[in-house]
Amino acid sequence: MTNVETLKLGRNILLSLHKSLLDFERAGYEQMHGKMNASQFLSVLLENESFSWLRKFSMLIVEIDEMFDLKDGISDEMVNSNIWKIRELISNEIADEAFRGRYQFVLDNDKPAATEHGRLEALLSGQTA
Repeated sequence: MTNVETLKLGRNILLSLHKSLLDFERAGYEQMHGKMNASQFLSVLLENESFSWLRKFSMLIVEIDEMFDLKDGISDEMVNSNIWKIRELISNEIADEAFRGRYQFVLDNDKPAATEHGRLEALLSGQTA
């Protein structure tokens, strides 16, 4: 698999992981505050600081999408940089302790998120996902 193919697949798994994380966090929030429609949840997601850790995933997905949309083409350096950013984001070595703690909590308590995390780790270690 080429690095471009790895990044495309990694982006798709990252998107699925992001959705699992959002679903988990929404369920917890709704247990405490009641059901919300999509518009209400989007407002909470954007304004409530307790959801800010998820923005790291959102921003990386957007960055990868924008890279693939470039009209001038993409370089190996750009592809490799984004693969590295995915690897760093899902590692337990990221400097942001609040992010690390919340991410690990969700992985420990949500099977869909843990599964997608595992798929990303396998892909990035050179195994098939």
